[in-house]
Amino acid sequence: MTDWIGAEEACARLKVRSQTLYAYASRGRVGARPDPADPRRSLYRAADVAGLAARKSRGRKAAAVAAGAIAWGEPVLDSAITTVVEGRLYYRGRDAVALAETETLESTARLLRGGDGAALKRSARGTPPAGADMRARAFLVLAERAGLDSPALGRHPLALAVEAATLLDVLTDAVAGAAGGGPIHERLGTAWGCARGDGGAELIRRALVLLADHELNASTFAARVAASTGASLAASALAGLSALSGPRHGGAGAAMRGLLAEAVEQGPPGAIAARLAQDRSLPGFGHALYPDGDPRAQALLARFEPPADLAALRRAVEGATGQAPNVDFALVALAEVLNLPKDAPFALFAVARCAGWIAHAIEQAQTGGLIRPRARYAGVTPIAGASGGSAN
Repeated sequence: MTDWIGAEEACARLKVRSQTLYAYASRGRVGARPDPADPRRSLYRAADVAGLAARKSRGRKAAAVAAGAIAWGEPVLDSAITTVVEGRLYYRGRDAVALAETETLESTARLLRGGDGAALKRSARGTPPAGADMRARAFLVLAERAGLDSPALGRHPLALAVEAATLLDVLTDAVAGAAGGGPIHERLGTAWGCARGDGGAELIRRALVLLADHELNASTFAARVAASTGASLAASALAGLSALSGPRHGGAGAAMRGLLAEAVEQGPPGAIAARLAQDRSLPGFGHALYPDGDPRAQALLARFEPPADLAALRRAVEGATGQAPNVDFALVALAEVLNLPKDAPFALFAVARCAGWIAHAIEQAQTGGLIRPRARYAGVTPIAGASGGSAN
């Protein structure tokens, strides 16, 4: 079966009209790309069409809905914080790209938590822990706070808001390697050698706002699961950071650098062809929620010119597959342009997304119960009264 099919065939397999197919594509439920033979037409990812058709055919039984919700599926819980609609990202109903024009991470964090207005006075914070690198210090400081802070359940909203603002500062101090004052983007810019007035801190500010939340992604879901038990905000943020550290989430920047190294060595067309021939992914490109391109990447890349090797890779991938750069590509390009540390994309993700983790943790603690799904058992058939062969 071919990987991509035309609109007529996709509609036939789904038993829908073309308008419904376009709606599926705009919501990221079916991947789409321009037809190389006719740019006026679109092709649709056959695997997505097959998966959606299977979900439609099995109906809306509870077990089937739950199984289909695990990966890019149906919504599983209510939230008033963030959504993606028609390829745009919104924080409490406000376009994230528009917010990135003027807002700081601190003001965005307040918005995500459900309040605007003046900044809150933070609690006192100590010297950040020593660690081998930014990632290690981030884990150390959140783990220390998780072991000391009070559970979030039943706490006064103002107390939680103060704790949330302080926690964001504490994580920033750990990533920067020193306690400091002023806006978070300026503190990170100073720590990473951006001279005042050179525009580096301004680009960091935009990136932080655009990364602050992204609906129910893997790390946010992990944070909400922890929060549903009543865990402290720091413990919920630590759960989020743990999920973010995986190569399929916050580690995608490192994978993107791997693709770039291959492109520099083999030439972009050769590197891309080799990966496609081996059915390997192209990290940094495409996004299931944004078939027409990641608006976060578009907003960042409009503000600077990527280095030549990254620009060449972008042109080659877009020409070969139709996939546009996603935010992981934009962060690697930003780090290269500003000469930031290699782990800066992950650090930016961690600091920014902590604002979202905290907002979701507070929402979960205040409005939700325990998140405790059931597993569909697929092991050996249980035998009533059977005993094992060992006491161990």
